[in-house]
Amino acid sequence: MPVVTRLVTHVELDAARTTDRQLSVSARLEAELSDGRALVLLDDRGWSESGPADLRAFLTRASVEADARTVVGPDEPFGDQTPEQAAAAHWGALADRLAHQGVPADAAGLAALPHAVALGERLRAWAGFED
Repeated sequence: MPVVTRLVTHVELDAARTTDRQLSVSARLEAELSDGRALVLLDDRGWSESGPADLRAFLTRASVEADARTVVGPDEPFGDQTPEQAAAAHWGALADRLAHQGVPADAAGLAALPHAVALGERLRAWAGFED
């Protein structure tokens, strides 16, 4: 039975909403499995940021990767929830999504996995990031 080997967040430029002063991107979190498949866990995330006349001059690959990991969670706690409870709920929900797709996973195991970020071709070109 396949197991999750790592998480990957794919980040791509939303060209219709991006200008020299504003960056808009989408982020999709996937679980990579030991059998080579990738299962989508979240596909409704992304962010925008604005800045000076040429925002690209201030972006780094590391800052985009950090933002990508942040937007796919865990989210900030709300109400009386502690950060630990928010994280447990997030990882538990992802484990449930995998279970519904026939892949057993536990929340703590998912939280401990390596988490790569793959920058899309359009984003790399816009930002001037080298491959």
